[in-house]
Amino acid sequence: MLNHYRDGSGDALLLIHGIGSRWQVWMPVLDRLAAERTVIALDLPGFGESPLPAAGLPPGVASLTRLVLEFIDQLGLDRPHVAGNSLGGQIALELAKTGRVRSANALSPAGFHEGAETRFQKLSLQLTLKAARLLAPVTDTVLARPLGRRLVFAQMAARPDRMTAAEGADNVRGVADSRWFEATLDAMLAEPFTGGEQIEVPVTIAWGEKDHLLLPRQAARAARALPAAKSVTLHGCGHVPTYDDPDQVACVLLEGSRA
Repeated sequence: MLNHYRDGSGDALLLIHGIGSRWQVWMPVLDRLAAERTVIALDLPGFGESPLPAAGLPPGVASLTRLVLEFIDQLGLDRPHVAGNSLGGQIALELAKTGRVRSANALSPAGFHEGAETRFQKLSLQLTLKAARLLAPVTDTVLARPLGRRLVFAQMAARPDRMTAAEGADNVRGVADSRWFEATLDAMLAEPFTGGEQIEVPVTIAWGEKDHLLLPRQAARAARALPAAKSVTLHGCGHVPTYDDPDQVACVLLEGSRA
């Protein structure tokens, strides 16, 4: 069973974080969502407090999608709504292809990179991992002031100063402790999203206009790959938008999960 947080009532909404993250990245929006949904935020295998999968399972989006489907079965969920950010967004779209979810909401989803963007994303995330491991022993000191948070999270959030010092430190340690980061990164970049025509459930694609990791021009590719999807711009938000504007993100997720 994957480590997870559950709260609220109403239709189930499953929340899936990005690479190197953990369920707590959704905390700024949880109360807003739980007022109308049964919210289940999980730690993906090998991230947060979820264990690594069984030996021999290849890393990548396909394996993670299969493991999340197993988690859905373990909880006895009947076609929950699903939302994800980055890697979690691509997993949400893959879940939509199976027909096992009622709707999919993807915030700056992975899988729409091309050419030099692939190399840029790989280098950026490799440096993120290295920096997190270097900072982990001193992260409470480095992130005690807003300036430190702005510098450390500049690529991931448009307003990292809205993150508390404790949240920032825990996020850095979460990246540093990720056990399936490197293998997942290589596999993720080798698995671009395809098969959007297979999706028959409502889909919302929301892209942060200040996303400095998965550049907003990828939103146009996502729109072409998923012409029936609703496309939304998260104004003033970066790649991980939950800290930048919780109200805006919660509204998008609630509206996208009304089907």
